[in-house]
Amino acid sequence: MDMPTVDRMDRNAFVAAFGAIFEHSPWVAERAYAARPFGDVDRLHAAMTAAVQASSRAEQLALLRAHPDLAGKEAQDGTLTEASVGEQASAGLDRLTKAEVARIAEANAAYRARHGFPFIIAVRHYTKEGILHEFARRLANDTEVELRADLEQVFAITRIRLDRLIEKPATNADGPAASRNV
Repeated sequence: MDMPTVDRMDRNAFVAAFGAIFEHSPWVAERAYAARPFGDVDRLHAAMTAAVQASSRAEQLALLRAHPDLAGKEAQDGTLTEASVGEQASAGLDRLTKAEVARIAEANAAYRARHGFPFIIAVRHYTKEGILHEFARRLANDTEVELRADLEQVFAITRIRLDRLIEKPATNADGPAASRNV
């Protein structure tokens, strides 16, 4: 998909195409639609993040709570979204030892108990060890700090998802070339 196509979409097509970018939260795409035309992925993502930032605290919490626990029940039951499966696999979370599964389950439970929402991290930016380090570091934070940190991580995740979905124009020494997927 390319940006001219995105900018020509009607509301229903846009929500169908981008409603899953924010995990189980199509309302983000519904609200971002009003900012069309976007012109590029940067402005599309900015419109989506602005929709989240302008939403109520209850909506932001619902958005965070729509995310699965890392290597949690959904992963074990095979009910993760397709995007989450690939993301968690990219950090090796689909190949954990029993001890690592137990350690992450304990960290997930402690984080939820302390903050009331799941620990969220853009796993494509981390190794398994880095994720475990971030769990330990962030668990000690204030809940308001973590609400903002989780939202920033959601924004990083969604940017990666958009970049994988939308073709970027390629350029060469002679000028614009054919589009390619990132």
